[in-house]
Amino acid sequence: MDNRSEVRQFLVTRRAKITPQQAGVPAYGGGQRRVPGLRRAEVALLAGVSVEYYSRLERGNLKGVSDSVLGAIARALQLDDAEHAHLIDLARAANATPTIRRRTRQQLRPALQHMLDAMTDAPAFIRNGRLDVLATNRLGHALYAPVFTNPAIGANLARFRFLDPAAADFFPDGQESANTTVALLRTEAGRDPYNRALTDLVGELSTRSDEFRTLWAAHDVRLHHTGIKHFHHPVVGNLRISFEAMPLPADPGLTMTVFNAEPGSPAHDAVTLLASWAATLDQPQTADTTDQT
Repeated sequence: MDNRSEVRQFLVTRRAKITPQQAGVPAYGGGQRRVPGLRRAEVALLAGVSVEYYSRLERGNLKGVSDSVLGAIARALQLDDAEHAHLIDLARAANATPTIRRRTRQQLRPALQHMLDAMTDAPAFIRNGRLDVLATNRLGHALYAPVFTNPAIGANLARFRFLDPAAADFFPDGQESANTTVALLRTEAGRDPYNRALTDLVGELSTRSDEFRTLWAAHDVRLHHTGIKHFHHPVVGNLRISFEAMPLPADPGLTMTVFNAEPGSPAHDAVTLLASWAATLDQPQTADTTDQT
C-alpha cells in the first residue's frame, strides 16, 4: 500500500471530523467554511507547529517526524488510542525500507491447538491480522459454523462478512460487524503495509463489494480487545456473548479470541446447547487457509 497516500487520507479524514467548536479554538481566518472540519492552519495552531510543516505532513510525508510531534498531532485531532497507534504505525512505515512479504502458508504451533482443545466450555479461535481463522476448538468451530461452509469464501471473516449472503443472517448487527471488520483490516494495514496477502485481500473486497469499498475509504481503525458480539446462529438462535481478544506474544500477528458466557445467563444456556450440537458433529478443528501469510 502507498504509505504517502495512506498518511494523507488518514489525516484528512481525521481533520474533517473535528470542528473548531469541538477543538476549542476560534475559526481561523473567519469567513465561509467549505467543510465542517478543522482547517490545516487550525490543526497546526493546536499542535504547535507551523502551517507549512503540518501541510507537509498532510501531504503524506512522515519521514523523520518525532514521537512528540506525532503526539501533538494526535491531541490536536483528538485521536483515540487506536487512531494514535495507527498514526505511529504509519510513521514507522514511512521511515522503513519497503519489503514486500510474499504469500507463504502460515504455520500454527501444535501447542496453540492443544491450548484451544483444552478449553472445553468456551468457544475460542485463533486468527491472523487479515482475519483468516487458523484454528478453533470444538465450540469455536460450532459457533462460527456458517463461516466454514462455503469453500469459495474460505475461513476468512472479512470475505464471509462482505461476500457470503449468509453473513446478513449470522450477524444481526450488520453495520457494526461491517465497521469492525474493515477497521481491523485498516489497523493491520498500518502495522504491516507490505503484506502482499493482506493487500490482495483488500483489493479483492474493494472490487467485489461496494459496501467494503465505501467503508475502507473512511480510514477508520479500531482496537478490538474486549466487548460483546451478537450472533443469530442457525442452531441456537440469537446469542449475545462477551469476548476477550488477546495477542499471542510468542506468535506475532496472531490473536486468540475467547468467548465467555456468565453462568445462568441466556448466553450460557445457548453455549450449553451449542456444545451438545457440536458433540454430534465430526468436523476439523483447524481451518484450511492456503493463501495466508
